[in-house]
Parts: sequence; C-alpha cells; structure tokens
Amino acid sequence: MELLKDKCVLVTGSSRGIGASIAKTLADHGAKVAVTYSRSEDSAKKVVDSLKGDGHLLLKLDISDPESIDQSTKTFLDHFGRYDALVNNAGITADQLIMRMKSDDFDRVIQTNLRGSFLCAQAAVKPMMKARNGVIINLTSVIAHTGNPGQTNYAASKAGLEGFSRSLAQELSSRNIRVNCVAPGFIATEMTDAVSDKMKEQISSRIPLGRMGSPEDVAHVVKFLISEEANYLTGQTIHVNGGLYMN
Repeated sequence: MELLKDKCVLVTGSSRGIGASIAKTLADHGAKVAVTYSRSEDSAKKVVDSLKGDGHLLLKLDISDPESIDQSTKTFLDHFGRYDALVNNAGITADQLIMRMKSDDFDRVIQTNLRGSFLCAQAAVKPMMKARNGVIINLTSVIAHTGNPGQTNYAASKAGLEGFSRSLAQELSSRNIRVNCVAPGFIATEMTDAVSDKMKEQISSRIPLGRMGSPEDVAHVVKFLISEEANYLTGQTIHVNGGLYMN
C-alpha cells in the first residue's frame, strides 16, 4: 500500500542516519523525496540512488543560510510543482559543560537547530498556504524533556523547537497545515557505532524496552504523521524512545 503516493517531501539533513532512513521509508510508501545535504554530496547521492521509485531530487541546502533555503525551495518547487511536506531533521551538537561552553557554540547550535528550522518552515509555508494543505514535522529530542549534562545548548534548541511547533500549529490550522514533532531517544546510527559496547549496555539498561532504537523506528512515525491517517493530529510531540521518557 502506497500510503504517501506522489506526496512531495523535503527532508533536511538526509544524507545519512535518521534523515536517510526517513527519506527511504517515505519513498518506499510512494513519496517523491528531496534528499538534502550541506557537505556530504556523495553520501546524499547514494541515498537518492537507493530510493524506490523515480523523480526524486538531490538538493544542496545549508539550513543556517537564508539564501540557500530560498534557492533550494525554488528548486524544489520547480522540480515537483508543489510542497506537500517538510521534515526538519538537520541539526548539530556542540556539547560542553556550561563553565567551559563558548558563547559561540551556544549560539551556533541555537542558530542551526532552532532558527534553521524556523527559516525552512517559513519558506515551506508560503506554497502550503496557497494550496491550503501541508505537513511540517520537526525532529526534536528526548533531551528537550529530560535534560542532559553538557547539552544545555542542544536541549534549549530542541525545547524551543517544540514550543515553536505548537504555536505554528495553531497559526496554520485554519489553512489545513498540520505541524507536529517527533522526539527520538537513543537511536543507533553511525554516530553511536563509535561508542564502546560497555557504554551501549549502560544506555540500554536505562531504557525500559532494553535497547536503543533504530532509524527506521523514527522514520515510520514520520511516515504516519505525513499520511492522511494522521489528519487529526497537530501540535503534538510523538516520543520514540523505548520508554526512556514517559509523559
């Protein structure tokens, strides 16, 4: 069943990890996907080449640069003709205890994760409002709810993004545009491959389901939220964390 048949979706930061899995899952269910990258063009091209179906788009996008966002949005619309969904997945970390954290590192994480998602959403909203239809999904984090030592900047950016999303959901609901968040917990990606087995065991012991999640666990929730099956869901945060945080 093609749950997302011919839906045109832009996924930021989709050259690897969770973003790449989201792109593949959406394409598997009939979507036309723009795979974006800021530096890793070769990785992004491999993702595009692996997608089921045709008509997908490889798109360079720096979410910290308004001109890059404007140009990529124009290219997206020229290619697809409409803008059905945006998945704000791209983000960065710059972890450090607050006594050692440089203000530039705090600002950089906020600028990229929060302001970058705002700018991408702002660009997407224009064609969505014209069509009176659309979906925006913002990837946040369990850290926005639990906090984590050394991640005050990251936690602030993701918590801010959830508040932004709830306000935007109210603002756009009359135009049939839904806005939701997906908050992953500990997800096994290339980044966690470098973590020792002992550390992985310690992490898993804190999770009621006893394991880290997979990128596909996150991707399937994103797929559902874009689909018509979720057409009465807006302003929500869906947690994908194995029970690590329950609300």
